[in-house]
Order: sequence, then C-alpha cells, then structure tokens
Amino acid sequence: MSTTDTTDTADASGTARTVTDVFQPRNLLLAGMLATGFAAAGEWTGLLWGLLGALCAGIIPAGYIEWERGRGTWGDRHVVDRTKRAPIFFVILGSIGIGSAVMVLGGAPSGILTAMLGLWAMTVVLLAVNTVWKISVDASVASAVVALLAVVHSPWWLFGYVMTATVCWSRVALGYHTVGQVSAGAALGAATAGAFLFG
Repeated sequence: MSTTDTTDTADASGTARTVTDVFQPRNLLLAGMLATGFAAAGEWTGLLWGLLGALCAGIIPAGYIEWERGRGTWGDRHVVDRTKRAPIFFVILGSIGIGSAVMVLGGAPSGILTAMLGLWAMTVVLLAVNTVWKISVDASVASAVVALLAVVHSPWWLFGYVMTATVCWSRVALGYHTVGQVSAGAALGAATAGAFLFG
C-alpha cells in the first residue's frame, strides 16, 4: 500500500469517526424530539415535552452507557460486542416507558407520545434482532428521526436521508457493521413513522 493510499484510508477513517460521533443517537434524538414536540404542540410548550422525550429516549441511555464505561464494562460507547448490548436495550425500554407514562399523565400532545411509542416499538425489535444479529442502532435512530420529522413537519424532511446514508457509511467504514446491518437498521427506523398511522 502506497503512502497516498494509507493517507486516504486514514482520512476516510477520520471522517467516518467524526460523522458517527456528531450524528450519534443521543444528539439526533435531542434535536429530533425537540422538533417533534414543538410540531405536536404548535407552540413553545411542546419543546418541554420534546426535551422529556429526548431525555428518556437518548440522554438517559447514553448516560447509562457512559456509567458502564466508567466501570470498565465496555470499551467505548459503541459497545461493539453484540452479546453485551441487551442491558442497554432494557434501559431504553424502561426509560421510554416511564417517559411515555409521564406524558400520558401530563396530557402531552398526541404527536410526541406517538413518536415515543414508535421508538419504544423500534427498540423492542432491535432487542429481538440483536440476540442473533448485530443490527445497527445508529442507523435505526438516524432513519427514525428523519421519518418522524417528515411525518410531523413536512415531506421535505425526507432529504434528511442524505444524513442517514452518511451515518450508515460511517458505521461500515469504521468496521462496526456490514452494509446489510445498516440497511436493516435504516429500514426499521423508517418504519417508526408507521406509528402515526395508528396514532
């Protein structure tokens, strides 16, 4: 391999690392749930419901991962070993479940509650699939956020799938997933928008 090839590979790896860190689930869910909450309520109070959604769906699970990392359970936030991921999914399910209950009791707009339930159902599928195959969570979330925003705001948000595709590329480039695993994750994320058909 030439020096140029080595440099190109290093540059691609660096770019992929930046993409996967910037567009990690915690960050996407924070932005996406805030936007979903605002659209659902039609006023600023929706931002508070969106913040609750982001806290339960993204920030608390991310905090749990960081806590386990501090204990030496996992090497990094990606938890590359599929067999160690189950506890994360149970934390997500519990956190989203509690957040959804608070939303019901607090009279949250139906749109943000439906988004939460869609993410909860997506997590159930991720947990089930993860028992036998390393489906991409990052791809699922990147796809779900775009799909949800397209439903609650405008179909123009579907152009956000350029970002989703970039996230999928980064996961493959870093060697965390195969093309099949990110494609399946993205398809599952897109399906969360189907929750609004029954909401």
